[in-house]
Amino acid sequence: MRFGTLELGKFPAIIATVMYNCPEPNVSRYFQWKRCVDLPIALLLSIIALPIAVLAWLLVRLTSRGPGIYQQIRLGLDGKPFTIYKIRTMRTDAEAATGAVWATRNDKRMTLVGKILRIAHIDELPQLFNVLRGDMALVGPRPERPEFVAELEKRIDGYSYRLYVKPGLTGLAQLNQDSDIDLNDVRRKLVFDFEYIENASFLFDLRVICCTPFKQFFVCYRTALFFFRLYREAEKSPWVTSLPLVNYTTPENEERLSQIMAKQTTI
Repeated sequence: MRFGTLELGKFPAIIATVMYNCPEPNVSRYFQWKRCVDLPIALLLSIIALPIAVLAWLLVRLTSRGPGIYQQIRLGLDGKPFTIYKIRTMRTDAEAATGAVWATRNDKRMTLVGKILRIAHIDELPQLFNVLRGDMALVGPRPERPEFVAELEKRIDGYSYRLYVKPGLTGLAQLNQDSDIDLNDVRRKLVFDFEYIENASFLFDLRVICCTPFKQFFVCYRTALFFFRLYREAEKSPWVTSLPLVNYTTPENEERLSQIMAKQTTI
């Protein structure tokens, strides 16, 4: 495996690291019967989360114009598209002036209620329905938009390997990495996703599920990661080698990444 670093003049804060000749992860046999674990737990969590989701939906409807539930097409197992559900956290005209752009931290387009919901990840609760329907799993890589996946496959060799398993509501990558704001974040999450795909087990899932509320509500989160033995650093992962980085700075790369960022809808 070797790496290249793409430094962008228009986005000096963004350093996008690209992996080349990435080997396929060996998919854990646990995925053959993982659905038997996901279904009863998701059903129980849905009963618990329903009042919270309804309250969040009501608050969104009362405090801003537009639907309370947001729908978007994402890619699931083997690249099959499905509709994902979220509670809306941004204004309905969020992209009227700028078009589709990548979300940023403290995004001003978020509503006040939406900001609170997103911080606590309450906006993701409707995706328990996706788990019950079989589109998603409780634990796994996060699902991405088809347009985004198509572009990332060109920039990060092996990116499509994450489609070998169902996407998840939570996961090792989500616990160790915040939302993506550049390609380097995508690369880090991919490293965590590969580790999970190879080592997934019932106990692994249970640890991730138990640790997730600590991140949602910022209660001793760092301690919880170590307690559940889930703390990871991408740079120390077995999927990362110490081979030197190569600079790939070109105007074409700058323009291409700008196009990639413009395709990520963030409502």
